[in-house]
Amino acid sequence: MSRHAADLFWRHGVDGTSGEAIAEASGLSKRTVWRYFRSKEACVEPLLLATELRFVAMLREWPPDASIEEYLRAALGSYVEGEQAVRDGVAAARIVALLPKEPALRSAWLMACAAAEAAFVEVVAARSGRPAGAFEVRLCAAAAMAALRVVDEEVSAAAINDGRAFTLNEIADRVAGAIRTASTLPICDPVE
Repeated sequence: MSRHAADLFWRHGVDGTSGEAIAEASGLSKRTVWRYFRSKEACVEPLLLATELRFVAMLREWPPDASIEEYLRAALGSYVEGEQAVRDGVAAARIVALLPKEPALRSAWLMACAAAEAAFVEVVAARSGRPAGAFEVRLCAAAAMAALRVVDEEVSAAAINDGRAFTLNEIADRVAGAIRTASTLPICDPVE
């Protein structure tokens, strides 16, 4: 259903898309949609969440002997591997690119980002050798994921709204640079 909602929002805008239209496109009843989602905008949250959590899952595989730049340049190709991953990535980028014109979608985006941040805490804890609940670990995860959110918004807007093409290495370098700049703990270089 999330994919259908994203497609309808892209084609018709938020105001031009009803919850009923999302239910119909998804083959669900209106009642089912409203049982599971607090608003029509929230219907895209699962798509955004899956995309963000897939990225964090990739970061969980970050080897201790690699810098963030080395790892992302090597691993980003697998993140966009497969037809469904590409379609979901484009749909998520379209939703993120709509944020300036469709601010009602921002809550779904921020909910997905918050969940990704919570998952990224484990990566920071593992790379820093500190407990996941430690303030400095949570702060580092929050800062790094906020920086990643800004990169996602900038790249999505440039690609979708302005037609700018990015290579995987350009995206890897932007993401790595943002995470490195924002990290408050030394997690971006090889760790022991």
